[in-house]
Amino acid sequence: MILADGINLGLTRMADTCQGATLRQLAHLHDWHISEAGYAEALGRMVAAHRGLPLASLWGDGTSSSSDGQLFHAGGRGAAISDINARNGSEPGVSFYTHISDQYDPFSTRVIAATAGEAPYVLDGLLYHANGLSIEEHYTDTGGASDHVFGLMPFFGYRFAPRIRDLKERKLHLFPGQHPGELLGGMAGDLINTNHIVEHWDDLLRLVTSIRSGTVTASAMLRKLGSYPRQNGLAVALREVGRIERSIFMLDWIQDLDLRRRTQAGLNKGEARNALARALFFNQLGELRDRRFENQAYRASGLNLLVAAVILWNTRYLQSAITTLGISDDLAQHIAPLGWEHISLTGDYRWNVDEQPEAGALRPLRVPASLLVA
Repeated sequence: MILADGINLGLTRMADTCQGATLRQLAHLHDWHISEAGYAEALGRMVAAHRGLPLASLWGDGTSSSSDGQLFHAGGRGAAISDINARNGSEPGVSFYTHISDQYDPFSTRVIAATAGEAPYVLDGLLYHANGLSIEEHYTDTGGASDHVFGLMPFFGYRFAPRIRDLKERKLHLFPGQHPGELLGGMAGDLINTNHIVEHWDDLLRLVTSIRSGTVTASAMLRKLGSYPRQNGLAVALREVGRIERSIFMLDWIQDLDLRRRTQAGLNKGEARNALARALFFNQLGELRDRRFENQAYRASGLNLLVAAVILWNTRYLQSAITTLGISDDLAQHIAPLGWEHISLTGDYRWNVDEQPEAGALRPLRVPASLLVA
């Protein structure tokens, strides 16, 4: 059932390609044993197993992450409930918004509308996962950045480092009495309304407490605060805090080359993960054809779990190959566990337990034939 969700095959066609399994059996198992909670627990165990591998520690220490949305077009019945985002063409679709750690662990994913802003969902993936990760720094592209997100991040102990497009057009916001000087004078914007922050500070703390306790999700509150026709006091106070944080970040970004490199490297890992996900989600032309949101969420979770399984598999065998070939750590840290050329995605799916290696053992490494051999 997980494979049926992950490769977008569906139960009917999966039953046709599996020996010894009927559609009735698969449907019964799917209805009774597949759930978002089950997918989350399985993903947590997969991430924990991957973090324990020595090779994973060469790619990062698990304290930074990035997030990005990936559009999947909708077809058939799924097109009727999907939105059209003009930036991505005229076809309807939905977005899978996924968080990935610096060790290539895709630790969170969720389905959002194609027209929805990504910024409200950045904190959801950082706060609501059970993978044991201790994220300290998070990267996004421009779509994941807003003043409200900048304002909330420090309350939860995260450093927010988005790659903002057209940074020179953004304004720096100073405290009353401060002066930007001649060099930054052209970037100076409105002054920070410190009185408004002080007046609504208790409201901000109550908001943070509600989000931290799970009473309300971060995305729900950020969407609500951003939708008021007239900005209310809490929304303005959070925006002012966000302007402080964004102004500090912009100055750091201009001066800190290492920060820019870390952000770009983190976002590159997310883009590479998306390429693997696109390759795996190939059935039905890569389109979502489910009308129910619950089924779309299962597809997203199944795909993310399958991506995590491929990454875990690749890392284990890469570790064995690196040890066998005597490759140094300096070279190994530039290898990514995101390849799929060795995986046969099509054909019949056989589940022969007798052909599986013993627990903890690996299959023999393959030595490809040289192209120079006649």
